[in-house]
Amino acid sequence: MPPKPRKTRTAPSRLRRPHLGRPRPADVSAGLVTGLFSIPEGMAYAAIAGFNPVAGLFSGVVPAVVGSITARTVLMVTTLTSAISLTAQSVLADAGLDAGSSGNIAMLAVMTGLVMLLMGVLRLGVVLSFVSNAVMTGFSVGIAVQIITGVLKDATGYKPQGHNKLVQLGDWVVHVGSWELAATLTATATVAVWALAHAVKRLRTVALLIAMVVVSSAVAALGTGVELVEGIADIPSALPHFTAPDWSAFPHLLGGAVSIALVALAQAAGIAPTVPNPDGSRSSVNGDFAAQGAANVAGALFQSLPVGGSLSRTGVAVSAGARTRWTGIFSGLWLAAIVLTLAPLAERIPMPVIGGLIIVVGTELIAGKIPDIRLVLKTSPLSTAAMALTFLATTELPLQQAVILGAVVSLLLYCAQAARQSRLLALEPAGDGRWSTAPPPDRLTPGQVTVLDYNGVSLFAELPRMDRSWPAPAEGAVLVLVVRTLPDVPSSAMIKLLRRKADELHHAGGHLILAGVQPPLARIVADTGLTEHLGHGAVVPATGTLFGPLETALRDADAWIAAHRNAPAPPSP
Repeated sequence: MPPKPRKTRTAPSRLRRPHLGRPRPADVSAGLVTGLFSIPEGMAYAAIAGFNPVAGLFSGVVPAVVGSITARTVLMVTTLTSAISLTAQSVLADAGLDAGSSGNIAMLAVMTGLVMLLMGVLRLGVVLSFVSNAVMTGFSVGIAVQIITGVLKDATGYKPQGHNKLVQLGDWVVHVGSWELAATLTATATVAVWALAHAVKRLRTVALLIAMVVVSSAVAALGTGVELVEGIADIPSALPHFTAPDWSAFPHLLGGAVSIALVALAQAAGIAPTVPNPDGSRSSVNGDFAAQGAANVAGALFQSLPVGGSLSRTGVAVSAGARTRWTGIFSGLWLAAIVLTLAPLAERIPMPVIGGLIIVVGTELIAGKIPDIRLVLKTSPLSTAAMALTFLATTELPLQQAVILGAVVSLLLYCAQAARQSRLLALEPAGDGRWSTAPPPDRLTPGQVTVLDYNGVSLFAELPRMDRSWPAPAEGAVLVLVVRTLPDVPSSAMIKLLRRKADELHHAGGHLILAGVQPPLARIVADTGLTEHLGHGAVVPATGTLFGPLETALRDADAWIAAHRNAPAPPSP
Protein backbone atom coordinates (compact mmCIF):
# COMPACT_ATOMS: atom_id res chain seq x y z
CA MET A 1 0.00 0.00 0.00
CA PRO A 2 1.61 3.28 -1.08
CA PRO A 3 2.35 5.74 1.68
CA LYS A 4 0.03 8.66 2.11
CA PRO A 5 1.44 11.93 0.84
CA ARG A 6 2.65 14.22 3.58
CA LYS A 7 0.70 17.38 4.15
CA THR A 8 2.79 20.45 3.73
CA ARG A 9 2.06 23.71 5.44
CA THR A 10 1.76 26.62 3.11
CA ALA A 11 2.73 30.14 3.96
CA PRO A 12 -0.17 32.30 5.01
CA SER A 13 -1.68 34.17 2.09
CA ARG A 14 -1.94 37.90 2.33
CA LEU A 15 -5.12 37.67 0.28
CA ARG A 16 -7.16 35.64 2.75
CA ARG A 17 -10.14 37.31 4.37
CA PRO A 18 -9.86 38.27 8.04
CA HIS A 19 -11.78 36.18 10.55
CA LEU A 20 -12.77 36.52 14.20
CA GLY A 21 -10.21 34.01 15.48
CA ARG A 22 -9.30 33.59 19.11
CA PRO A 23 -8.50 36.44 21.48
CA ARG A 24 -5.03 36.77 22.92
CA PRO A 25 -4.05 38.02 26.38
CA ALA A 26 -2.64 41.17 24.81
CA ASP A 27 -6.06 41.90 23.29
CA VAL A 28 -7.65 41.85 26.74
CA SER A 29 -5.22 44.41 28.18
CA ALA A 30 -5.22 46.51 25.00
CA GLY A 31 -9.02 46.49 25.04
CA LEU A 32 -8.97 47.66 28.66
CA VAL A 33 -6.67 50.57 27.84
CA THR A 34 -8.77 51.52 24.81
CA GLY A 35 -11.97 51.26 26.83
CA LEU A 36 -10.56 53.47 29.58
CA PHE A 37 -9.52 56.04 26.97
CA SER A 38 -13.06 56.01 25.62
CA ILE A 39 -14.39 57.41 28.90
CA PRO A 40 -12.76 60.84 28.94
CA GLU A 41 -12.05 61.13 25.22
CA GLY A 42 -15.57 60.23 24.09
CA MET A 43 -17.15 62.48 26.67
CA ALA A 44 -14.81 65.36 25.79
CA TYR A 45 -15.47 65.06 22.03
CA ALA A 46 -19.22 65.12 22.64
CA ALA A 47 -19.00 68.05 25.06
CA ILE A 48 -16.86 70.11 22.66
CA ALA A 49 -19.66 69.96 20.06
CA GLY A 50 -22.42 70.68 22.58
CA PHE A 51 -23.79 67.13 22.84
CA ASN A 52 -24.58 65.27 26.05
CA PRO A 53 -21.20 63.85 27.18
CA VAL A 54 -22.87 60.56 28.04
CA ALA A 55 -23.70 60.10 24.33
CA GLY A 56 -19.99 60.38 23.58
CA LEU A 57 -19.27 57.82 26.30
CA PHE A 58 -21.78 55.31 24.92
CA SER A 59 -20.41 55.83 21.39
CA GLY A 60 -17.58 53.52 22.43
CA VAL A 61 -19.76 50.57 23.43
CA VAL A 62 -22.02 49.08 20.74
CA PRO A 63 -20.27 50.72 17.73
CA ALA A 64 -16.85 49.47 18.86
CA VAL A 65 -18.10 45.89 19.20
CA VAL A 66 -20.06 45.80 15.93
CA GLY A 67 -17.36 47.66 13.98
CA SER A 68 -14.57 45.38 15.19
CA ILE A 69 -16.53 42.22 14.39
CA THR A 70 -17.28 43.29 10.81
CA ALA A 71 -14.31 45.47 9.78
CA ARG A 72 -11.81 44.27 7.18
CA THR A 73 -9.09 46.38 8.81
CA VAL A 74 -8.53 44.14 11.81
CA LEU A 75 -7.32 46.66 14.40
CA MET A 76 -9.58 49.57 13.42
CA VAL A 77 -11.60 50.86 16.38
CA THR A 78 -14.92 52.41 15.38
CA THR A 79 -16.08 55.15 17.73
CA LEU A 80 -16.64 58.90 18.03
CA THR A 81 -13.99 61.32 16.76
CA SER A 82 -13.69 65.06 17.23
CA ALA A 83 -14.16 65.72 13.50
CA ILE A 84 -17.32 63.61 13.33
CA SER A 85 -18.73 65.22 16.48
CA LEU A 86 -18.14 68.75 15.22
CA THR A 87 -19.52 67.91 11.77
CA ALA A 88 -22.63 66.33 13.31
CA GLN A 89 -23.22 69.44 15.40
CA SER A 90 -22.91 71.62 12.31
CA VAL A 91 -25.35 69.41 10.37
CA LEU A 92 -28.02 69.58 13.10
CA ALA A 93 -27.55 73.33 13.46
CA ASP A 94 -27.91 73.90 9.70
CA ALA A 95 -31.06 71.76 9.70
CA GLY A 96 -32.51 73.77 12.60
CA LEU A 97 -32.84 70.67 14.75
CA ASP A 98 -32.23 70.33 18.49
CA ALA A 99 -28.84 68.74 19.15
CA GLY A 100 -30.09 67.71 22.58
CA SER A 101 -32.84 65.50 21.17
CA SER A 102 -31.89 61.83 21.38
CA GLY A 103 -34.32 61.08 18.54
CA ASN A 104 -32.61 63.55 16.19
CA ILE A 105 -29.17 62.17 17.08
CA ALA A 106 -30.33 58.60 16.56
CA MET A 107 -31.86 59.50 13.19
CA LEU A 108 -28.67 61.23 12.07
CA ALA A 109 -26.54 58.25 13.11
CA VAL A 110 -28.87 55.78 11.35
CA MET A 111 -28.82 57.82 8.15
CA THR A 112 -25.05 58.16 8.31
CA GLY A 113 -24.78 54.41 8.69
CA LEU A 114 -27.12 53.75 5.76
CA VAL A 115 -25.05 56.06 3.54
CA MET A 116 -21.89 54.17 4.54
CA LEU A 117 -23.56 50.81 3.90
CA LEU A 118 -24.76 51.96 0.48
CA MET A 119 -21.28 53.18 -0.44
CA GLY A 120 -19.85 49.83 0.61
CA VAL A 121 -22.44 47.85 -1.38
CA LEU A 122 -21.85 50.01 -4.47
CA ARG A 123 -18.10 49.48 -3.97
CA LEU A 124 -17.42 53.20 -4.00
CA GLY A 125 -14.26 52.60 -2.01
CA VAL A 126 -12.50 52.58 -5.37
CA VAL A 127 -12.87 56.35 -5.31
CA LEU A 128 -10.37 56.52 -2.45
CA SER A 129 -7.86 54.55 -4.53
CA PHE A 130 -7.55 57.63 -6.71
CA VAL A 131 -6.36 59.63 -3.72
CA SER A 132 -2.58 59.78 -3.99
CA ASN A 133 -0.16 58.66 -1.28
CA ALA A 134 1.08 62.25 -1.03
CA VAL A 135 -2.43 63.53 -0.31
CA MET A 136 -3.16 60.73 2.19
CA THR A 137 0.14 61.42 3.96
CA GLY A 138 -0.68 65.10 4.33
CA PHE A 139 -4.21 64.25 5.46
CA SER A 140 -3.04 61.70 8.06
CA VAL A 141 -0.43 64.05 9.53
CA GLY A 142 -2.98 66.86 9.63
CA ILE A 143 -5.43 64.63 11.52
CA ALA A 144 -2.66 63.73 13.99
CA VAL A 145 -2.01 67.44 14.55
CA GLN A 146 -5.73 67.92 15.16
CA ILE A 147 -5.64 65.10 17.72
CA ILE A 148 -2.75 66.75 19.57
CA THR A 149 -4.15 70.28 19.53
CA GLY A 150 -7.50 68.95 20.70
CA VAL A 151 -6.05 67.90 24.07
CA LEU A 152 -3.65 70.76 24.76
CA LYS A 153 -6.12 72.32 27.18
CA ASP A 154 -6.50 69.01 29.04
CA ALA A 155 -2.72 68.60 29.22
CA THR A 156 -1.79 72.12 30.32
CA GLY A 157 -4.96 73.89 31.38
CA TYR A 158 -4.56 76.53 28.66
CA LYS A 159 -6.93 76.54 25.69
CA PRO A 160 -5.07 77.81 22.60
CA GLN A 161 -6.79 80.41 20.44
CA GLY A 162 -7.21 80.53 16.67
CA HIS A 163 -9.19 78.67 14.00
CA ASN A 164 -6.14 77.13 12.36
CA LYS A 165 -4.65 74.19 14.23
CA LEU A 166 -1.10 75.36 13.51
CA VAL A 167 -1.98 78.81 14.82
CA GLN A 168 -3.41 77.18 17.93
CA LEU A 169 -0.20 75.21 18.36
CA GLY A 170 1.85 78.39 18.05
CA ASP A 171 -0.44 80.27 20.43
CA TRP A 172 -0.07 77.44 22.95
CA VAL A 173 3.72 77.63 22.79
CA VAL A 174 3.78 81.43 23.00
CA HIS A 175 1.54 81.44 26.08
CA VAL A 176 3.61 78.96 28.04
CA GLY A 177 3.30 81.29 31.01
CA SER A 178 -0.46 80.67 31.04
CA TRP A 179 -0.11 76.94 31.46
CA GLU A 180 -1.42 75.62 34.77
CA LEU A 181 1.44 74.18 36.76
CA ALA A 182 -0.44 71.22 38.27
CA ALA A 183 -1.95 70.12 34.94
CA THR A 184 1.35 70.53 33.08
CA LEU A 185 3.31 68.58 35.70
CA THR A 186 0.69 65.82 35.66
CA ALA A 187 0.78 65.52 31.86
CA THR A 188 4.60 65.63 31.88
CA ALA A 189 4.74 62.92 34.52
CA THR A 190 2.35 60.82 32.44
CA VAL A 191 4.58 61.09 29.36
CA ALA A 192 7.67 60.34 31.48
CA VAL A 193 6.13 57.21 33.06
CA TRP A 194 4.99 56.06 29.63
CA ALA A 195 8.51 56.56 28.24
CA LEU A 196 10.08 54.58 31.08
CA ALA A 197 7.60 51.72 30.70
CA HIS A 198 7.91 51.81 26.92
CA ALA A 199 11.69 51.48 27.19
CA VAL A 200 11.22 48.09 28.85
CA LYS A 201 10.47 45.59 26.10
CA ARG A 202 8.19 43.42 28.23
CA LEU A 203 6.16 46.44 29.34
CA ARG A 204 5.94 48.14 25.96
CA THR A 205 2.48 46.83 25.12
CA VAL A 206 0.97 48.01 28.41
CA ALA A 207 2.95 51.23 28.76
CA LEU A 208 -0.15 53.38 28.24
CA LEU A 209 -2.09 51.51 30.90
CA ILE A 210 0.83 51.68 33.34
CA ALA A 211 1.15 55.43 32.86
CA MET A 212 -2.59 55.94 33.31
CA VAL A 213 -2.80 53.85 36.51
CA VAL A 214 0.42 55.11 38.13
CA VAL A 215 -0.13 58.82 37.56
CA SER A 216 -3.86 58.67 38.32
CA SER A 217 -3.07 56.93 41.62
CA ALA A 218 -0.40 59.50 42.43
CA VAL A 219 -2.78 62.38 41.74
CA ALA A 220 -5.40 60.79 43.99
CA ALA A 221 -2.85 60.21 46.76
CA LEU A 222 -1.34 63.70 46.59
CA GLY A 223 -4.63 65.47 46.15
CA THR A 224 -3.34 67.52 43.22
CA GLY A 225 -5.95 70.00 42.09
CA VAL A 226 -6.38 69.07 38.45
CA GLU A 227 -9.55 68.54 36.42
CA LEU A 228 -11.01 65.04 36.56
CA VAL A 229 -13.33 63.18 34.25
CA GLU A 230 -16.17 63.92 36.65
CA GLY A 231 -15.71 67.58 35.75
CA ILE A 232 -17.10 66.87 32.28
CA ALA A 233 -20.20 64.97 33.40
CA ASP A 234 -21.40 62.28 35.77
CA ILE A 235 -21.00 58.75 34.44
CA PRO A 236 -24.23 56.80 34.95
CA SER A 237 -23.87 53.32 36.41
CA ALA A 238 -26.02 51.83 33.67
CA LEU A 239 -25.75 50.36 30.18
CA PRO A 240 -26.98 52.36 27.15
CA HIS A 241 -30.72 51.97 26.62
CA PHE A 242 -32.73 51.72 23.42
CA THR A 243 -33.36 55.00 21.61
CA ALA A 244 -35.85 55.30 18.76
CA PRO A 245 -34.92 57.55 15.81
CA ASP A 246 -37.17 60.52 15.06
CA TRP A 247 -38.19 59.77 11.46
CA SER A 248 -39.67 63.24 11.00
CA ALA A 249 -36.09 64.57 10.85
CA PHE A 250 -35.23 62.37 7.85
CA PRO A 251 -35.73 64.92 5.03
CA HIS A 252 -33.75 67.56 6.92
CA LEU A 253 -30.69 65.38 7.52
CA LEU A 254 -30.11 63.58 4.22
CA GLY A 255 -27.42 65.92 2.89
CA GLY A 256 -25.80 66.22 6.30
CA ALA A 257 -25.61 62.45 6.69
CA VAL A 258 -23.66 62.26 3.44
CA SER A 259 -21.23 64.91 4.71
CA ILE A 260 -20.64 63.07 7.99
CA ALA A 261 -20.17 59.78 6.13
CA LEU A 262 -17.55 61.33 3.85
CA VAL A 263 -15.67 62.84 6.80
CA ALA A 264 -15.76 59.58 8.75
CA LEU A 265 -14.75 57.41 5.80
CA ALA A 266 -11.92 59.76 4.82
CA GLN A 267 -10.58 59.60 8.37
CA ALA A 268 -10.83 55.82 8.43
CA ALA A 269 -9.18 55.49 5.02
CA GLY A 270 -5.86 56.45 6.59
CA ILE A 271 -6.03 53.63 9.15
CA ALA A 272 -5.45 50.63 6.88
CA PRO A 273 -2.19 51.99 5.35
CA THR A 274 -0.98 53.06 8.80
CA VAL A 275 -1.99 49.90 10.68
CA PRO A 276 -1.69 46.80 8.45
CA ASN A 277 -3.53 43.64 9.51
CA PRO A 278 -1.29 41.57 11.84
CA ASP A 279 -2.85 38.31 10.63
CA GLY A 280 -1.67 38.91 7.06
CA SER A 281 -5.19 39.38 5.67
CA ARG A 282 -5.93 42.12 3.22
CA SER A 283 -7.94 45.17 4.16
CA SER A 284 -10.87 46.29 2.05
CA VAL A 285 -12.04 49.88 1.88
CA ASN A 286 -15.52 48.74 0.81
CA GLY A 287 -15.63 46.22 3.66
CA ASP A 288 -14.63 48.95 6.11
CA PHE A 289 -17.35 51.22 4.67
CA ALA A 290 -19.96 48.54 5.37
CA ALA A 291 -18.55 47.81 8.84
CA GLN A 292 -18.73 51.46 9.88
CA GLY A 293 -22.24 51.64 8.46
CA ALA A 294 -23.34 48.66 10.53
CA ALA A 295 -21.70 50.17 13.61
CA ASN A 296 -23.60 53.44 13.10
CA VAL A 297 -26.99 51.79 12.56
CA ALA A 298 -26.56 49.51 15.59
CA GLY A 299 -25.06 52.20 17.83
CA ALA A 300 -27.74 54.74 16.92
CA LEU A 301 -30.32 52.56 18.64
CA PHE A 302 -28.30 52.61 21.87
CA GLN A 303 -27.52 56.28 22.57
CA SER A 304 -24.53 56.65 20.24
CA LEU A 305 -23.55 59.67 18.18
CA PRO A 306 -22.42 59.12 14.56
CA VAL A 307 -19.12 57.23 14.56
CA GLY A 308 -16.31 56.14 12.26
CA GLY A 309 -12.90 54.55 12.27
CA SER A 310 -10.83 56.46 14.84
CA LEU A 311 -7.15 56.94 14.07
CA SER A 312 -6.39 58.07 17.63
CA ARG A 313 -8.29 55.23 19.34
CA THR A 314 -6.76 52.72 16.92
CA GLY A 315 -3.36 54.19 17.75
CA VAL A 316 -4.07 53.70 21.46
CA ALA A 317 -5.03 50.08 20.82
CA VAL A 318 -1.92 49.39 18.77
CA SER A 319 0.35 51.09 21.30
CA ALA A 320 -1.25 49.01 24.04
CA GLY A 321 -0.39 45.77 22.22
CA ALA A 322 -3.47 44.95 20.11
CA ARG A 323 -3.06 41.72 18.12
CA THR A 324 -6.49 40.84 16.74
CA ARG A 325 -9.92 42.37 16.15
CA TRP A 326 -10.82 41.20 19.66
CA THR A 327 -9.13 44.34 21.00
CA GLY A 328 -11.96 46.50 19.66
CA ILE A 329 -14.56 44.04 20.90
CA PHE A 330 -13.01 43.98 24.36
CA SER A 331 -12.78 47.78 24.40
CA GLY A 332 -16.56 48.01 24.07
CA LEU A 333 -17.16 45.23 26.60
CA TRP A 334 -14.66 46.69 29.08
CA LEU A 335 -16.22 50.13 28.72
CA ALA A 336 -19.67 48.70 29.40
CA ALA A 337 -18.37 46.79 32.44
CA ILE A 338 -16.52 49.84 33.80
CA VAL A 339 -19.55 52.08 33.37
CA LEU A 340 -21.78 49.50 35.02
CA THR A 341 -19.55 48.69 37.99
CA LEU A 342 -16.82 51.28 38.41
CA ALA A 343 -18.33 54.54 37.20
CA PRO A 344 -17.31 56.53 40.33
CA LEU A 345 -13.71 55.28 40.00
CA ALA A 346 -13.55 56.08 36.29
CA GLU A 347 -14.70 59.60 37.09
CA ARG A 348 -11.46 60.07 39.09
CA ILE A 349 -9.15 59.76 36.05
CA PRO A 350 -7.34 63.14 35.67
CA MET A 351 -7.85 64.90 32.37
CA PRO A 352 -4.11 65.88 32.14
CA VAL A 353 -3.29 62.16 32.19
CA ILE A 354 -5.54 61.60 29.19
CA GLY A 355 -4.14 64.70 27.52
CA GLY A 356 -0.56 63.53 27.98
CA LEU A 357 -1.26 60.06 26.63
CA ILE A 358 -3.19 61.40 23.62
CA ILE A 359 -0.20 63.63 22.84
CA VAL A 360 1.95 60.50 22.95
CA VAL A 361 -0.44 58.71 20.58
CA GLY A 362 -0.60 61.66 18.17
CA THR A 363 3.18 62.00 18.18
CA GLU A 364 3.59 58.29 17.45
CA LEU A 365 1.17 58.62 14.53
CA ILE A 366 3.26 61.45 13.09
CA ALA A 367 6.48 59.53 13.70
CA GLY A 368 5.01 56.54 11.87
CA LYS A 369 4.42 58.75 8.82
CA ILE A 370 7.99 60.08 8.67
CA PRO A 371 9.10 57.40 6.12
CA ASP A 372 6.15 58.32 3.90
CA ILE A 373 6.97 62.02 4.23
CA ARG A 374 10.57 61.38 3.21
CA LEU A 375 9.42 59.26 0.27
CA VAL A 376 7.09 61.99 -0.96
CA LEU A 377 9.79 64.64 -0.57
CA LYS A 378 12.15 62.54 -2.71
CA THR A 379 9.53 61.72 -5.35
CA SER A 380 8.72 65.02 -7.04
CA PRO A 381 8.01 68.69 -6.27
CA LEU A 382 4.40 68.16 -7.38
CA SER A 383 3.87 65.37 -4.84
CA THR A 384 5.51 67.48 -2.13
CA ALA A 385 3.23 70.41 -2.94
CA ALA A 386 0.16 68.14 -2.86
CA MET A 387 1.16 66.75 0.54
CA ALA A 388 1.78 70.22 1.98
CA LEU A 389 -1.46 71.65 0.58
CA THR A 390 -3.54 68.79 1.97
CA PHE A 391 -1.84 69.07 5.37
CA LEU A 392 -2.53 72.82 5.54
CA ALA A 393 -6.14 72.32 4.42
CA THR A 394 -6.69 69.69 7.11
CA THR A 395 -5.47 72.09 9.79
CA GLU A 396 -7.41 75.08 8.45
CA LEU A 397 -10.66 74.00 6.77
CA PRO A 398 -13.61 71.97 8.00
CA LEU A 399 -12.69 68.36 7.48
CA GLN A 400 -15.32 67.66 4.83
CA GLN A 401 -13.91 70.53 2.76
CA ALA A 402 -10.36 69.28 3.28
CA VAL A 403 -11.43 65.85 2.01
CA ILE A 404 -12.91 67.34 -1.17
CA LEU A 405 -9.84 69.51 -1.70
CA GLY A 406 -7.59 66.48 -1.24
CA ALA A 407 -9.56 64.57 -3.88
CA VAL A 408 -9.27 67.48 -6.32
CA VAL A 409 -5.53 67.80 -5.64
CA SER A 410 -5.11 64.06 -6.24
CA LEU A 411 -6.92 64.34 -9.57
CA LEU A 412 -4.81 67.29 -10.67
CA LEU A 413 -1.64 65.51 -9.56
CA TYR A 414 -2.63 62.42 -11.53
CA CYS A 415 -3.35 64.46 -14.65
CA ALA A 416 -0.05 66.33 -14.39
CA GLN A 417 1.99 63.17 -13.86
CA ALA A 418 0.16 61.27 -16.61
CA ALA A 419 0.77 64.09 -19.06
CA ARG A 420 4.46 64.27 -18.16
CA GLN A 421 5.05 60.52 -18.34
CA SER A 422 3.26 59.83 -21.64
CA ARG A 423 5.56 59.45 -24.62
CA LEU A 424 6.21 57.96 -28.03
CA LEU A 425 9.18 55.64 -28.44
CA ALA A 426 10.66 54.30 -31.65
CA LEU A 427 11.03 50.50 -31.77
CA GLU A 428 14.03 49.27 -33.76
CA PRO A 429 14.93 45.62 -34.51
CA ALA A 430 18.00 44.54 -32.53
CA GLY A 431 18.37 41.04 -34.02
CA ASP A 432 17.28 37.62 -32.74
CA GLY A 433 13.69 38.84 -32.66
CA ARG A 434 14.47 41.50 -30.06
CA TRP A 435 13.61 45.17 -30.21
CA SER A 436 15.31 48.22 -28.77
CA THR A 437 13.84 51.63 -28.00
CA ALA A 438 15.00 55.02 -29.24
CA PRO A 439 13.62 58.56 -29.45
CA PRO A 440 11.21 59.08 -32.35
CA PRO A 441 12.86 60.43 -35.53
CA ASP A 442 12.14 63.98 -36.60
CA ARG A 443 11.01 62.75 -40.02
CA LEU A 444 9.92 59.43 -41.45
CA THR A 445 12.17 57.73 -44.00
CA PRO A 446 10.64 57.69 -47.50
CA GLY A 447 9.65 54.23 -48.60
CA GLN A 448 10.46 52.70 -45.19
CA VAL A 449 8.54 51.43 -42.17
CA THR A 450 8.87 53.22 -38.82
CA VAL A 451 7.48 51.65 -35.64
CA LEU A 452 6.40 53.84 -32.73
CA ASP A 453 5.15 52.59 -29.36
CA TYR A 454 2.59 54.71 -27.50
CA ASN A 455 2.83 54.74 -23.70
CA GLY A 456 0.15 56.80 -22.01
CA VAL A 457 -3.47 56.95 -20.85
CA SER A 458 -4.99 59.04 -23.65
CA LEU A 459 -5.45 62.01 -21.34
CA PHE A 460 -6.21 65.12 -23.36
CA ALA A 461 -3.44 67.02 -21.54
CA GLU A 462 -0.78 64.65 -22.89
CA LEU A 463 -1.75 64.98 -26.56
CA PRO A 464 0.18 68.23 -27.28
CA ARG A 465 3.37 66.48 -26.14
CA MET A 466 2.54 63.49 -28.33
CA ASP A 467 1.84 65.81 -31.25
CA ARG A 468 5.24 67.52 -30.87
CA SER A 469 7.14 64.21 -30.87
CA TRP A 470 5.29 62.81 -33.91
CA PRO A 471 7.64 62.48 -36.93
CA ALA A 472 7.01 64.56 -40.03
CA PRO A 473 5.49 62.54 -42.92
CA ALA A 474 7.40 61.45 -46.02
CA GLU A 475 6.57 60.04 -49.44
CA GLY A 476 5.82 56.31 -49.35
CA ALA A 477 6.56 56.03 -45.62
CA VAL A 478 4.50 53.79 -43.36
CA LEU A 479 4.11 54.52 -39.64
CA VAL A 480 3.10 51.57 -37.46
CA LEU A 481 1.76 52.83 -34.12
CA VAL A 482 1.65 50.21 -31.36
CA VAL A 483 -1.29 51.08 -29.08
CA ARG A 484 -1.42 48.07 -26.76
CA THR A 485 -1.57 50.40 -23.70
CA LEU A 486 -4.20 52.72 -25.14
CA PRO A 487 -7.25 52.61 -22.79
CA ASP A 488 -10.44 50.86 -23.83
CA VAL A 489 -12.19 54.23 -23.76
CA PRO A 490 -9.74 56.77 -25.16
CA SER A 491 -10.41 60.48 -25.10
CA SER A 492 -12.18 61.92 -28.11
CA ALA A 493 -9.15 64.18 -28.58
CA MET A 494 -7.00 61.07 -29.15
CA ILE A 495 -9.33 59.88 -31.93
CA LYS A 496 -9.17 63.32 -33.54
CA LEU A 497 -5.36 63.33 -33.30
CA LEU A 498 -5.05 59.91 -34.96
CA ARG A 499 -7.43 60.97 -37.72
CA ARG A 500 -5.41 64.15 -38.35
CA LYS A 501 -2.08 62.31 -38.40
CA ALA A 502 -3.50 59.74 -40.80
CA ASP A 503 -4.60 62.56 -43.11
CA GLU A 504 -1.13 64.17 -42.97
CA LEU A 505 0.50 60.87 -43.90
CA HIS A 506 -2.01 60.24 -46.69
CA HIS A 507 -1.50 63.67 -48.23
CA ALA A 508 2.27 63.08 -48.21
CA GLY A 509 1.84 59.69 -49.84
CA GLY A 510 2.26 57.70 -46.62
CA HIS A 511 0.17 55.35 -44.52
CA LEU A 512 -0.76 54.83 -40.83
CA ILE A 513 -1.33 51.41 -39.24
CA LEU A 514 -2.54 50.83 -35.67
CA ALA A 515 -1.20 47.61 -34.09
CA GLY A 516 -2.29 45.79 -30.91
CA VAL A 517 -5.80 47.27 -30.77
CA GLN A 518 -7.81 45.72 -27.92
CA PRO A 519 -11.41 44.58 -28.76
CA PRO A 520 -13.21 47.36 -26.80
CA LEU A 521 -10.98 49.95 -28.42
CA ALA A 522 -11.52 48.36 -31.84
CA ARG A 523 -15.28 48.82 -31.45
CA ILE A 524 -14.84 52.50 -30.57
CA VAL A 525 -12.44 53.03 -33.48
CA ALA A 526 -15.00 51.44 -35.80
CA ASP A 527 -17.97 53.34 -34.36
CA THR A 528 -16.18 56.69 -34.75
CA GLY A 529 -15.36 55.93 -38.39
CA LEU A 530 -11.61 55.87 -37.83
CA THR A 531 -11.27 52.28 -39.08
CA GLU A 532 -12.83 53.16 -42.41
CA HIS A 533 -10.84 56.37 -42.56
CA LEU A 534 -7.52 54.52 -42.15
CA GLY A 535 -8.39 51.96 -44.79
CA HIS A 536 -8.55 48.19 -45.08
CA GLY A 537 -6.11 46.29 -42.85
CA ALA A 538 -4.90 49.44 -41.07
CA VAL A 539 -6.28 48.33 -37.69
CA VAL A 540 -4.50 45.19 -36.45
CA PRO A 541 -6.25 43.64 -33.41
CA ALA A 542 -4.40 42.45 -30.33
CA THR A 543 -3.62 38.76 -29.98
CA GLY A 544 -2.39 36.45 -27.25
CA THR A 545 1.26 37.12 -28.12
CA LEU A 546 3.04 40.36 -27.35
CA PHE A 547 4.63 40.96 -30.76
CA GLY A 548 2.08 39.09 -32.87
CA PRO A 549 0.13 42.22 -33.88
CA LEU A 550 3.39 44.05 -34.64
CA GLU A 551 4.57 41.27 -36.96
CA THR A 552 1.22 41.36 -38.75
CA ALA A 553 1.40 45.13 -39.07
CA LEU A 554 4.95 44.94 -40.48
CA ARG A 555 3.84 42.45 -43.16
CA ASP A 556 0.94 44.72 -44.06
CA ALA A 557 3.27 47.71 -44.15
CA ASP A 558 5.73 45.94 -46.47
CA ALA A 559 2.84 44.93 -48.72
CA TRP A 560 1.57 48.51 -48.81
CA ILE A 561 5.03 49.87 -49.70
CA ALA A 562 5.45 47.28 -52.46
CA ALA A 563 2.05 48.12 -53.89
CA HIS A 564 2.83 51.84 -53.64
CA ARG A 565 6.10 51.39 -55.57
CA ASN A 566 4.44 49.34 -58.32
CA ALA A 567 1.53 51.71 -58.71
CA PRO A 568 1.56 53.59 -62.04
CA ALA A 569 2.66 57.19 -61.83
CA PRO A 570 -0.12 59.72 -62.19
CA PRO A 571 -0.39 61.28 -65.69
CA SER A 572 1.37 64.60 -66.26
CA PRO A 573 -0.96 67.57 -66.34
